[in-house]
Amino acid sequence: MGVVNVTPDSFSDGGRWYEPAAAVAHARELLADGADLLDVGGESTRPGALRVPVDEERRRVLPVIAELASAGAVVSVDTTRARVAADAVAAGAHVINDVSGGLADPDMYRVVAETGAVYVAMHWRGHADVMDSLATYDDVVLDVRDELAQRLDALVGAGADPAQVVLDPGLGFAKPGSDNWPLLAHLDVLAALGRPVLVGASRKRFLGHLLADADGRPAPPERRDGATAAVSALAAAAGAWCVRVHDVAGSADAVRVADAWAAARADAHGSGGAHGSGGTHASGGRSGGRSGGTVDPSGTVGTGTGAAGAPRQDGEHGV
Repeated sequence: MGVVNVTPDSFSDGGRWYEPAAAVAHARELLADGADLLDVGGESTRPGALRVPVDEERRRVLPVIAELASAGAVVSVDTTRARVAADAVAAGAHVINDVSGGLADPDMYRVVAETGAVYVAMHWRGHADVMDSLATYDDVVLDVRDELAQRLDALVGAGADPAQVVLDPGLGFAKPGSDNWPLLAHLDVLAALGRPVLVGASRKRFLGHLLADADGRPAPPERRDGATAAVSALAAAAGAWCVRVHDVAGSADAVRVADAWAAARADAHGSGGAHGSGGTHASGGRSGGRSGGTVDPSGTVGTGTGAAGAPRQDGEHGV
């Protein structure tokens, strides 16, 4: 999943793609680099970021989504607002990527159920201006699992099909650096909920702290791409459905390495297949249709009339 930030205050790229034409051009570059899915966001979620008016968010993302979708790209909208999500699906988006997991807008689950769009429910406890004060856990892996299970139950209760839902542990959101590594190391605990898992580690703070210089200064976002690619390879090997990244080329190569490694291990053990279960794809087709869809752990997004492809994936979850 390739990130397309249509914002002036992104933590990772400083608003370089704020104008629609620039965003579309960047998205095309991400596709050429190997992205299967483009995540278009119009509101920064970096720590301390303030909310933008809903009409401004719509103004930023809808023209970009419409142009990319009309060109055949598989598009995700990165939003916490039901109105933006509904308008984005109408404009051609196949996926709603909601960092709040539906907690920010009580109408979101209705939109998910009515549109049938694939829905990424991220673990979340509060907006960017307060989330760092909410980072208290008894056991971060089990707490995140249990809170995501509640989101999944609420979605089904609102009429959504479980097959629409992807789960995201929400790396960096209301989580100090040390809490992100156990989540990555135990993706299987989240996958046990029975839904595909999306991993969004790209350029986040905990990687910057890992790569700090001798004086303790965190590595800047642009120096975190190598570490991001390493996480992508490990997440793919662990069975993640999707990795959301800013530098698509590096992570696409990393996922290819993970796939080749998994295939060799499977062949060596006589399993007769290239993957055990839930592997990600480094290459594949595009999915068609304008709205609605399901997702399975193998990496397939089915849209509209049931056509399916095998997307590779990247939006602005800026922490």
